[in-house]
Amino acid sequence: MSSKIILISGPTASGKSRLAIDLAKKFNGEIINADSMQVYKEIKILSARPTDLKKIKHHLYGFLSVKKNFSVGQWLKLVIPKIKKIQINKKIPIVVGGTGLYFKCLINGMVSIPKISKIIRNKIIMMHSQLGNHQFYEKLIQLDPKCKLYLQSTDKQRMIRAYEVYLATKKSLYDWQAETKPNFDQNNFIKITLIPDRQYLHKKIITRSRKIICNKSIVEVKKFLKLKINKKLPANFIIGVKEISDYLEKKITKKKLIDYVIVRTRQYAKRQFTWQRGQMQGWTAFDDQKYSNLSKKVSLFVSKT
Repeated sequence: MSSKIILISGPTASGKSRLAIDLAKKFNGEIINADSMQVYKEIKILSARPTDLKKIKHHLYGFLSVKKNFSVGQWLKLVIPKIKKIQINKKIPIVVGGTGLYFKCLINGMVSIPKISKIIRNKIIMMHSQLGNHQFYEKLIQLDPKCKLYLQSTDKQRMIRAYEVYLATKKSLYDWQAETKPNFDQNNFIKITLIPDRQYLHKKIITRSRKIICNKSIVEVKKFLKLKINKKLPANFIIGVKEISDYLEKKITKKKLIDYVIVRTRQYAKRQFTWQRGQMQGWTAFDDQKYSNLSKKVSLFVSKT
């Protein structure tokens, strides 16, 4: 068991953090954050950062300033030594969060494609806007026939990425990916994903959104806005930041603020479900609504693995 790495993924409000703490207690584990918004120290409440951090050791939570950008590559450079150190100490790393790309790169390794210039990227974006999805796709598969095996003509972002990579490097994105080496043995991962019933999750999202939008989170956003950070930085896109900002400017009422947060959180959960379906097919899924049943089933699964 000492070489195992437990991964817990799932949509927002599905109970990942609570489950991670329970597993850490049962299996002598330490928890590592895999949520791109819970890294920021100034946004604790809106990012739903776990509060019970004393009983179990937690890593990579609330350590970064909102003034900083943070990429999956930077997270990977931090998480790999964390995992190894926890294992050296004869404990089990439990990586938990809702950022699917973090898990994908941890399992498969990070593709080391050279940096693409903004000139090339803007050229490809312009080309796509002029041609539209279908014609752009035809042009892409003429340039890089391997894309036909992996991409559909509706996948705008990935098509643009594949085109710019080939144009800049004269090599297929999928050749770059094939040459990427994983960081850990695939057999070491215990992959757990939570797939709660949609209606049940929606009720939990409503309850949590109403709880999160409080005086403390409003003060949190007031302090954040005083920092006047670049509007393009990721922390600006934490759900609730824009909505509370609009409320403070009297653009919306308190009721509208809560309604908008609920809607955005539901939309985010939907995107996470889509990622799960497409990218996490080899993971073991659990859909129990009663937490005690979920905890027992997951614990039994881990102990057998």
